[in-house]
Amino acid sequence: MPGKGDLTGVKKAAALLIALGPDVSAQIMRQLSEEEIEKLTLEIANLGKIDPEVRDKVLEEFYQMAIAQDYIVQGGLEYARQILEKALGTQKALEILERLTATLQITPFEFMRKMDPKQILSFIQDEHPQTIALILSYLTPEQAATILSSLPPELMTEVAMRIATIDRTSPDVIRKVEDILEKKLALLATQESTNVGGVKHFVEILNRVDRNTEKAVLEYLESEDPELAEEVKKQMFLFEDIVMLDDRSVQRILREVDSKDLALALKGTNEEVKQKIFKNMSSRAAQMLKEDMEFMGPVRVRDVEQAQQKIVSIIRRLDEAGEIIISRGGEEELIV
Repeated sequence: MPGKGDLTGVKKAAALLIALGPDVSAQIMRQLSEEEIEKLTLEIANLGKIDPEVRDKVLEEFYQMAIAQDYIVQGGLEYARQILEKALGTQKALEILERLTATLQITPFEFMRKMDPKQILSFIQDEHPQTIALILSYLTPEQAATILSSLPPELMTEVAMRIATIDRTSPDVIRKVEDILEKKLALLATQESTNVGGVKHFVEILNRVDRNTEKAVLEYLESEDPELAEEVKKQMFLFEDIVMLDDRSVQRILREVDSKDLALALKGTNEEVKQKIFKNMSSRAAQMLKEDMEFMGPVRVRDVEQAQQKIVSIIRRLDEAGEIIISRGGEEELIV
């Protein structure tokens, strides 16, 4: 029967699986490689019966490691250390983190590995060549290759040389560089945030919500800030604004719109919009559309709004593609 001091590495993992029972162990095994499964299976077969005290110790260690890893994910190593020290004391906290970091193999500059190479390039291109080389050494090869090839020729060759000659860098130096860059990135994000939002961004959001939300928001703006509401309206397109389009644009739109959606959308709009649509259809098509609308009978407002939103989405798509022209803000569009 193995004692507390006999379990290390794979044996501890095997003991844990035995303690967790066959159902949970089977689920864990599915996440492992074939080689890992073979090693664990062999250890489980050789362990035999486990002393209850040893089992409890293994479970307690696993629990502490899982909690510590969760803390690392939440706020990093320093955050995890502070929490574990308060809960378990300094020595125990350090023991857990040493075991865990050895297992996790936490990579320096991990926060950059999720960034686009172009973002990283703009972020680090003014750093010292040695700093750039250090960062690229810890990024994925794909990220590093993209960034390196995008550097100015002289800087590229110098950084490449420094990457090739980097031997070992002190963990303290790496941490300091990481801290500086993370603070710089946080500051950059704060500065960039001042450039987002505003009417234009708000309209882009409003253009993508459902018709009911759009109405509610505009009504609220009209009551709270009529000038802002007017500015927003100038930059967005509503279904009723079809009357402002030229006939050629309306005809282009009608070629994209499903007849059922059109009939449903017109059920909930004013006569001016209906006439705008009818005049841009053949007499027969207009008559058939009117009959479809009559045949529908009463319809739910929600269905009408959804149909209108579909058509507005088509109009905005055609506008973005340059196939139709939407005059915004009462200004005339220049056509050459």
